[in-house]
Amino acid sequence: MSDELALKTIAELHPLLEKKQLSPVELTESVLKRVERYDGTINSYISKSAEAALAAARQAEAEIQAGNYRGKLHGIPLALKDIFDFKNETVTIGSKIHRNYVPNQDATVVERLKHAGAIFTGKLNLHEYACGGTTNNEHYGPCRNPWNTNKIPGGSSGGSAAAVAASLTFASLGTDTAGSIRIPSAACGTVGIKPTYGLVSKYGCFPLAWSLDHVGPITRSVEDAAIMLDAIAGYDAKDPNSVQAPKVSYYEQLNADIRGKVIGIEEDFYFHLVDDQISQAVKNSIQKLEQLGAKVEIVKIPHLKYAKFAEFITFASEAGVIHRENIRKRPEDFGTDVRMILRASAMFSAADYLQAQQIRLLMKEDFLKAFQKADVIVAPTLPLKTPDIGQQMTDINGTPSNVDEDILRLTCPANLTGLPAVSVPCGFADGMPVGLQIIGKAFAELEILNVAYAFEQIHPFIHPEL
Repeated sequence: MSDELALKTIAELHPLLEKKQLSPVELTESVLKRVERYDGTINSYISKSAEAALAAARQAEAEIQAGNYRGKLHGIPLALKDIFDFKNETVTIGSKIHRNYVPNQDATVVERLKHAGAIFTGKLNLHEYACGGTTNNEHYGPCRNPWNTNKIPGGSSGGSAAAVAASLTFASLGTDTAGSIRIPSAACGTVGIKPTYGLVSKYGCFPLAWSLDHVGPITRSVEDAAIMLDAIAGYDAKDPNSVQAPKVSYYEQLNADIRGKVIGIEEDFYFHLVDDQISQAVKNSIQKLEQLGAKVEIVKIPHLKYAKFAEFITFASEAGVIHRENIRKRPEDFGTDVRMILRASAMFSAADYLQAQQIRLLMKEDFLKAFQKADVIVAPTLPLKTPDIGQQMTDINGTPSNVDEDILRLTCPANLTGLPAVSVPCGFADGMPVGLQIIGKAFAELEILNVAYAFEQIHPFIHPEL
């Protein structure tokens, strides 16, 4: 019975909790038992908080029984990437340097989830300081992909996607600087949405690169992503990048009718040097969207060819400033790969950084023109098959490929432009999940969620066999 509960979605569970047909304590116990059974292998959790979670579950049960139901997350167990401040709790940021960091406040998204009545079962593994796409963490051990534990789960929010896919939590939050929500979602077969820059507060989230960082949900269904986004989206005066966008009820307005929607395909960048199996899975998915009534239009976004350069210069420069003192005084306390990136950041000049910002502006203009012809742009999430843990080089259709560089190649444009993007599972390549990426106009989260929701009706989530 415990597994039967743990495998359900939030959308399936919240009516049972509201109607008092299901106990939050029973639900929390089901997740905790599954964590104990499987996480020794997957290593998705950095820390577990079973006692605190059960105490919160008992409180949620008492509130619901008294008629004080708070909403769709009330009594739902969650676990978040270990990068968000939790008041008076240890937050490691996946690092040695911050392994004893105890914040004196909650991150805004944590505060909002607590207000919604969510229960927290622990904190999830990540690439150190969110600075990488593999979650090969030298300090807390590598997180493993539940579809094949020899494979990476992607990163940097690898623990979040692995835990969601393995049903060790019902949903999670990740951060996304170059694809760190969508990359692991594609690799683990989950839904991951990076909202528009400024829609979700970053206050209390340790930064990697201020102008590129985003916070968003990782879930097992589009409905659950919409529920999570409803809870965390909205203006926050404590975040200087927060935007006062119109309030939208994403869950209530989900609509699988995409007849007449125009899907933009950018072939020169998004389908260049992409693994044949992945490319075919995505093209098959586009045909299915056409069968649902969508139309396809070819679009051009010429400055995408400079995206990887602009992303790396921006992210490395900003991360280098954030970690400048520690990389100078205690470099040996960083993991090898993160130390190399932070040291490399010192090589870039102000002119390099400014050139990267000019490229970002040109890319934004390109996307605006493309969206005059299309409602959304559809592309692969990852260009390469899921690598093995520790694998540095692979190939794409026989062409050598550097894993760390290519894993973010198709996701980073949405960070550079701040546009919303969602990854949904759309098939398999060599037995590992493939992600379909849907990119939208600024603050058009509902539009990309609706396309993802329509696709999900004919391609629902598949549970990995653990």
